[in-house]
Amino acid sequence: MLTIGSIVWGVRDLERGIEFWSNALGYGPRDEPDDDWVILAPHDGAGPQLALSLVSSAASTRRRHHLDLYADDQSAEVARLVSLGAQRVEWDYEDDADYVVLEDPDGNRFCVIEASEQLARASR
Repeated sequence: MLTIGSIVWGVRDLERGIEFWSNALGYGPRDEPDDDWVILAPHDGAGPQLALSLVSSAASTRRRHHLDLYADDQSAEVARLVSLGAQRVEWDYEDDADYVVLEDPDGNRFCVIEASEQLARASR
């Protein structure tokens, strides 16, 4: 089963993005922000997370937003999505990456995240 875990939003000023989106949505950082990444969660716990990712490109020149889909069985969901028409994206993965980058049939990128990793982080 897949669920939308986070909507990932590219920003060029992470601190300003945290301030704006937290106030706009009634959200706050789920964990201590990294230098280039933060996940904002609703204060009341209801609703999707908004992840802010530091980017260097202008919004008009490059894709900056995508969905992170959480999967209970990542490999099975990736295989299912590929069978539905998704394509794998060549990506330079970190050694401990918990995500797989795919594109839908129209070329829109999204990530399939191993949910057990995210659930463990959220419960800390």
